[in-house]
Amino acid sequence: MNNTRRTQTFIGAMILAALATAGYAASASHTLHGPFALAVLALAAATSRMKVKLPGIDGNMSVNLPFLLTAVVNLSAVEAIAITCASTAVQCWPRKNARFNPQQMTFNLNMMAFATAVGSLIFHAESLNQALWHSSTVALVLATITLFLGQTVPVAGIVAASEGKSVAQVWYSVAQLSFPYYVVSAGVTTMVQAMSAHLGWGLALAVFPVMYAIHRSYRLYFNSMVESLRPETLVRTASAGA
Repeated sequence: MNNTRRTQTFIGAMILAALATAGYAASASHTLHGPFALAVLALAAATSRMKVKLPGIDGNMSVNLPFLLTAVVNLSAVEAIAITCASTAVQCWPRKNARFNPQQMTFNLNMMAFATAVGSLIFHAESLNQALWHSSTVALVLATITLFLGQTVPVAGIVAASEGKSVAQVWYSVAQLSFPYYVVSAGVTTMVQAMSAHLGWGLALAVFPVMYAIHRSYRLYFNSMVESLRPETLVRTASAGA
């Protein structure tokens, strides 16, 4: 099977998984949160354009994850999925003079919908909450791990299918680069939770400057990493050490 056929098969499987999980999660979701959901949507969409290129693979990372986590833990599944899909569409929409890639958009939308649906199901599962003695912190950790695996594993799979690489090797590279960001995002979400309980959700969502600072830090770090891996840089380093 050639790379194109493998890629198409993988995307088809991702679509089926997303439809099944998102449909099931949405069917059990009834409560709507109005202004809060709209505010989370606006911030998730705005931060989705703040992207950094992951060195070594054909992919990038957006800094909207804390708002997607906030949607998972505070809103109904259907709202969380809608917010995730809308912000993902904004994230993937090509910049000026860039070509639109419908295959990439389809994969990203379904991958994100799948991860969000599973994360929402796990966080709001009554049996799990009872087993964890209603510990929201542990539930948030599980939701974060779910999003981490639900996003990084499919990305590794599609990259491996399209480029003929090892899934495990690609996933390790993606996970190594992105895992600290998921930890930071869980911390930001915890901060939003704590602030909203005392100051209201309006002030709690005023974490946009924090996400901008994280975005700048990641861009500087990854840019320096890419620069250090360039052949001419390696040559200069070797010459200096000679």
